[in-house]
Amino acid sequence: MEATLAERGQVVIPKAIRDQLGMTPGMLLTFTVEDGKLVVRKKVDDAISRARGKFKLASGFSSTDEAMRAIRGRAPGDPA
Repeated sequence: MEATLAERGQVVIPKAIRDQLGMTPGMLLTFTVEDGKLVVRKKVDDAISRARGKFKLASGFSSTDEAMRAIRGRAPGDPA
């Protein structure tokens, strides 16, 4: 597929590609140059990344693994 660079540096991403990648209006994109090629990526800003480090483990647990074992039980082959 081809697109034309407009006078102001704008380019339209073809609809088939936008649909395939789930791109929507207002979505943030990152632009980089890798090995002389323009690379465009969807900027991932998901809820898990924003929440990282904001919650504390319940008292009595020294690690996330320990808390998960208490909730789920031991997994087959679990070394701990």
